[in-house]
Amino acid sequence: MKRLHVDIKTAILLVLLGGVSLVLYRAGLNASGVSGIRFFMKVAFVQSAIYLLAAWIVVRARSSNATLLIVIAFAIAFRLSILFAPPYLSDDIYRYVWDGRVQAAGINPYRYIPAAPELAQLRDETIYPKINRKDWAHTIYPPVAQIVFFLTTRISESVTWMKATMLLFELVTFWAVVQLLTLLNRPRQLLLMYAWHPLVIWEFAGSGHVDAISIAFIALALLAWQRKSDLGAGFTLACATLVKLFPVVLAPAVLKRWRIAPVLATTIVAGYLAYISVGPGAVFGSLPGYTQERGLLRGQQFYALSLAHKLFGFDLPGIAYIIVVLLVMSAIGLWVLLKGRREDYLKHAMVLATATTVLFAPHFSWYFCWLVLFLCFVPRLSIFYLTIASLLLYATWLGDSPDEMFVINSLIYLPALLIGVVEFFRRRFNVKLPAILRQDQPSQ
Repeated sequence: MKRLHVDIKTAILLVLLGGVSLVLYRAGLNASGVSGIRFFMKVAFVQSAIYLLAAWIVVRARSSNATLLIVIAFAIAFRLSILFAPPYLSDDIYRYVWDGRVQAAGINPYRYIPAAPELAQLRDETIYPKINRKDWAHTIYPPVAQIVFFLTTRISESVTWMKATMLLFELVTFWAVVQLLTLLNRPRQLLLMYAWHPLVIWEFAGSGHVDAISIAFIALALLAWQRKSDLGAGFTLACATLVKLFPVVLAPAVLKRWRIAPVLATTIVAGYLAYISVGPGAVFGSLPGYTQERGLLRGQQFYALSLAHKLFGFDLPGIAYIIVVLLVMSAIGLWVLLKGRREDYLKHAMVLATATTVLFAPHFSWYFCWLVLFLCFVPRLSIFYLTIASLLLYATWLGDSPDEMFVINSLIYLPALLIGVVEFFRRRFNVKLPAILRQDQPSQ
């Protein structure tokens, strides 16, 4: 009876928190334009507080199928509540629909920019006018993303249907996370860490960002690794990379079984060969131009460089910083491969993903979404903070000068770094942590 009482209490609390958050999702749809971003951010941060409280409740509660069903039901309700609204935070989804339409016309999506006269017959009044960078940028999205765009638009060339596709991939993520938690003998209700996070809900159900596809494949790769499927792990991690490129940094976490490497490499090569008719360089689309636009080569993108300059007057060329980052990531990867334990692959993947995100300091919030996945398995306060604080990047709507970006990034990264250091030393010296931060979660 005691367990039944605890489950009922947990259910009531989650239903109340979920109900309030659901109302806030509908309220957030009232934001529009630059003038509405402050209101939206207030809504998102209140939802974040609710999410953290729900996470605390779920971690403390005993494992329960009823709790898992409540988590999933509200996760779906949150997404459906904003699915049919037009995108507010980003217009990238219009390029997705356009790329699918171009492929349906039998044209390689990497061949022409949207404004090219060769594509004039494909233009309309709904999608084409809202495509960003249509006058100069080729598509930047890798081959597996392009395949999804094509298949989706063969059903409907609408923004709503493209967002629905991203939510279908999120359901795949839900399934993979629940399966993996079961194999790890951890409570399946920890799915809430991902499923209720406001960042992923707004970015995927609201904006339809393609990262949802990549995260689904990452989750499948982690599940395949746990099931000792080398073919599955290599193939799905390659698919994740062929959606957003950055998941390739997770490879050291799974390459302790070396048969995965040829599958990973072969799949990536095959993906690009499918579109190679435009030439070896052009198949990467506007990626080189995007690095210049974001100031990667000049170093404007990187918070660590700005911090070093502010504190010490130290200037390092952007290309030199990129080389340092590659060396650091290589060192982490080698340590994982040579020294790390196989059973710690989830922790290793989280470290690789977090290091990549922090070192490159993305300008946009959706680049933090993949970190949320790891909270289901490696709940760390520093990652909770980092993913929620990334919502501050919406403030760039109000200004993104170097000084403004320095303030925003300082609020995101410095507290996260401090929390991470405290976490490291507390674990190193075996200081007992709160339940939400421990890995020894209750068994199913």
